[in-house]
Amino acid sequence: MTTRLNPITTPRHELRAEKARRNKEAALDAFIGKKAEIDEMLARLQALSDDHFNAHPDEVNWGHVGTLEHYASLLKRITDSAFGEGEHAD
Repeated sequence: MTTRLNPITTPRHELRAEKARRNKEAALDAFIGKKAEIDEMLARLQALSDDHFNAHPDEVNWGHVGTLEHYASLLKRITDSAFGEGEHAD
């Protein structure tokens, strides 16, 4: 439990500093949550890739290729954005 400052008796600069601290803490919590979400998605994708995207070699057809092309294009958009490449290059 956090103690709130009394807005009547606390100087404004202390109130602003406390609000900024709480805001920064909330942002860090949200960041950690989103990172965990991404880590889980990456782990699931890696496991699916390790299993050859559930495709048996004797059953692979151009539909499978199209599906992987779609996945690759979506991932490329993400990596281009994350690394400043492609359309996100300076």
